[in-house]
Amino acid sequence: MALNNPYQRYQQNSVSSAPPQELTNMLYSGGVRFIRQAMQSIEENEMEKAHQELVRAQEIYKHLQDTLNMDIKISNNLYNLYDFMIRQLLQANIKKDIAILHEILGLAEELRNTWKEAMVKARGQV
Repeated sequence: MALNNPYQRYQQNSVSSAPPQELTNMLYSGGVRFIRQAMQSIEENEMEKAHQELVRAQEIYKHLQDTLNMDIKISNNLYNLYDFMIRQLLQANIKKDIAILHEILGLAEELRNTWKEAMVKARGQV
């Protein structure tokens, strides 16, 4: 796929050259962004747009789930948390339920913020 837009090229280069911990950060941030956008789309009665945004959020958490290293003890807990989030996003999508999305948004933001904090602490140790 040719990327004619300079912003698209920049974005593609940012992703392809990012270290794994930064890619995870991008995924967490994307999950939060898509959940927020879906909430706004539901409020604006744009249900197809909300559906697309919720599917993208589900895909992010499914990817995070699929790439867990299950040899690490915390991975089982994260696997179950991602599974819960994916199922709730599916229910929110079916029902177009903002209340469910508020709950999941809180979890998504907490995951993102915790990851950012861990990245900062890891940089300080190097």
